[in-house]
Amino acid sequence: MRRFIPLLMLCALPAFADQATIPSGLQPLPEPPAPPPGFEPDPALEPQVTITKRGEDQVEEFRINGKLYMMKITPRHGVPYYLIDDKGTGQFVRQGEVSPGILVPMWLLKSF
Repeated sequence: MRRFIPLLMLCALPAFADQATIPSGLQPLPEPPAPPPGFEPDPALEPQVTITKRGEDQVEEFRINGKLYMMKITPRHGVPYYLIDDKGTGQFVRQGEVSPGILVPMWLLKSF
């Protein structure tokens, strides 16, 4: 019997929610203002994404002004990872590494 009391309370919760009072005098939000005159987004600042297949892996290359700054590698089996050029030198570092030569093993034990 004690197990059913919380269940009954949860079933009655929607009935109480319908009776909640809504403040009167609410008005819809105004539309956001228009951008200032002469403002136009610069298409050169938008990243260009190129998706290719290398073997069984899918590689997404992100470029700004033609310069490659990040790659997302999605293996056929496994978790996607990123290679990022932090300093703009052309040396890519795997995101999440402790140091460039050390990979810390991480296994998924349980997900909720």
